[in-house]
Amino acid sequence: MHTIYKCFPGGRHKALTMSYDDGKIYDRRLISIFNQYGIKGTFHLNSAFLGDSRHVSREEVKTLYAGHEVACHTATHPTIARCPDSQVVRQVLEDRESLEDLVGYPVRGLSYPNGSYSASIKSFLPALGIRYARTTGSTHGFGLPEDLYAWDSTCHHTHGLMEDGKAFTELYKKQYLYLMYVWGHSYEFNDSGNWDLIEGFCRLVGGRDDTWYATNIEIADYMDLCRALRFSAKGDFVYNPGAATVSLSVDGKMVEIPGGKQVKLYD
Repeated sequence: MHTIYKCFPGGRHKALTMSYDDGKIYDRRLISIFNQYGIKGTFHLNSAFLGDSRHVSREEVKTLYAGHEVACHTATHPTIARCPDSQVVRQVLEDRESLEDLVGYPVRGLSYPNGSYSASIKSFLPALGIRYARTTGSTHGFGLPEDLYAWDSTCHHTHGLMEDGKAFTELYKKQYLYLMYVWGHSYEFNDSGNWDLIEGFCRLVGGRDDTWYATNIEIADYMDLCRALRFSAKGDFVYNPGAATVSLSVDGKMVEIPGGKQVKLYD
């Protein structure tokens, strides 16, 4: 019997993603730190607030967040579980439309403002073009999300960041896929005077060959690509109906499955 494992790109078994809310001016410093250490993040913005004294300007959004992901946080940050569904729809679509005008690509992610959501809200997000939604919950674990519309993080950066980061770097069993997901607000580093915390974390986890550094949507899209693979009954060949390459481990050897191609895995 052959052993086939799905891997992150390049045959990696670990991935790191970061998620920061509100689009405050301190994102500028946070992004410079991420870029220094090769860390990729998703930034969830409230489009109605852009350009005031506390938030980044509309004009800088495209260049500031280049190489990262811009995603929704609703237009004005209401506690949406208390809102009529029709208002939630408007909040999400208006945020998407405004942000897409700025960045020039489909905005498909969401973080729930104040961590507020409901089963009803989850049910209609796909129809609004949203592929995933992050909660404010933390697991202090490294598993992949079972529900992308109730995506819990590993931790908020104020709760066990370095401890979880150290544990993440020490994971070595390649029969598992590990994901570390950190969230927070950039202004918290300024308010607490602890920019050294995120710099130390990025120094600890950055630049590692065993880790894929990805945005939230890159993680979600890659998971979808993996699910879409079509294996033969014997498992000796596989067809990738997607557009991007998927990495597999076959008996310990990495095999790349290009988009739109069928690949023989073993004889």
